[in-house]
Amino acid sequence: MASSAHALAEATPASRDKYVDLLRVASLGTVVLGHWLMAAVSVRGDGRAEVGNLLAVEPRLQLLTWALQVMPVFFFVGGFSHALSYRSLRRKAGEHGESGENGGGALYSVFLRARLQRLLRPTVVFIGVWGALALALQLAGREGGLLDVSLRLVAQPLWFIGIYLAMVAFTPPLLRLHERYGWGAFGGLVAAAGLVDVLRFGFGVPYVEFLNFAFVWLAVHQLGFLRADGKPGRPYLLAGAGLAGAVLLVAYGPYPLSMVGMPGEKISNMAPPTFALLCHGLWLVGGVESLRGPAQRWLRRPRVWRAVVAANGVSMTAFLWHLTAMLGVYGALLALGVRLPEPVTGVWWAQVPVRVVVAGVVTALLVTVFRRFEQPSAVVLGESGVSPAGARPAAALGVTLCLFGVLGLSMVGFGGLLEGRTAVLIAVRVTAPVAVAMTLVGWLLVERAGRGRPAAAAT
Repeated sequence: MASSAHALAEATPASRDKYVDLLRVASLGTVVLGHWLMAAVSVRGDGRAEVGNLLAVEPRLQLLTWALQVMPVFFFVGGFSHALSYRSLRRKAGEHGESGENGGGALYSVFLRARLQRLLRPTVVFIGVWGALALALQLAGREGGLLDVSLRLVAQPLWFIGIYLAMVAFTPPLLRLHERYGWGAFGGLVAAAGLVDVLRFGFGVPYVEFLNFAFVWLAVHQLGFLRADGKPGRPYLLAGAGLAGAVLLVAYGPYPLSMVGMPGEKISNMAPPTFALLCHGLWLVGGVESLRGPAQRWLRRPRVWRAVVAANGVSMTAFLWHLTAMLGVYGALLALGVRLPEPVTGVWWAQVPVRVVVAGVVTALLVTVFRRFEQPSAVVLGESGVSPAGARPAAALGVTLCLFGVLGLSMVGFGGLLEGRTAVLIAVRVTAPVAVAMTLVGWLLVERAGRGRPAAAAT
């Protein structure tokens, strides 16, 4: 791994935006650390373990989410990368004479496969391992306590995978809108997100709030397109406007202080996303862009850049397995009879560094086992695994199935596989077996529709 990272770092072209790679690693790393810190595991009087939320135990800490809720930065980086990737494939398609109607369908399917390899392959492996483990545990009659909680919690980060899938799927049409209207396309998404909240809070329109799963995150994603074009030129203005908007909305509107979901709250800024979360995303994007200059100078150091390259190569694997590692650490402590201190006490805070380090070591071990599934294979333009006319609908159906599959699984978890335990995804009830099946079928469709043949590409 080290030698591979060293070779990749040495081969980095001068034109590559290294700061974007750093932001990708830093944003996922911050999410991982935040999850480890927020977990407040305690043992009740009856001896059963439960996992609480540190921000609910100590509400004053919710202000920290204004700096630590950095998923908008990852989606911003995604927009940048997707724009460059699609434009590159579009140029190659033109060189191979595949830019016509059928070629456009093949281009879309190849783009989806190229962008989703490092996302879906490790995700499918994660789902397969945990699904098999959950089934084996249920058949063996092992249940209760921290195990039940773990079967539910480890799947929750999959919501991010689902939203990211939608962003990849919408990249080609939204990139065309961006290339035609520039800031206007971004402004349209912002206006749509604001209108949704007006209809939701001002007029009580039912279910309209779920549209902001698209409008809010796609607006942040659209900022990545602007970054790919060398904008925004004055990020401090974006940061100031976003921060002012978020402060005003939280102070005078119906929006909660926390920028992450809190247990039991009537309104969440995250699920579904609110206009306040969009403002938060704007201030974060503007803030990190303001730091671009000094960060780029820091990245010129060979050791720093090699570390970023190495971390990027396993970032998705680490993200998928970090909760498994954390819950495994707590499970081991309980199995060894270690008494867990009450959350937010002095002893609890003193143990935080130790728990984080141990969770990091366990995550590294899991990454060592599963990192090979994150390595993408070469993607070439050429004849697809399906007919050119069928490539686009097959790819679109595949990514849609994956989207609803992983979102459904993030809500229902891996528990109760044999009992048909359900959760509500928007207005539809889903079960874990159905969600797993949708994900697997969708992944196979994306792989097949976007698989090219080197011989055809060479002609």
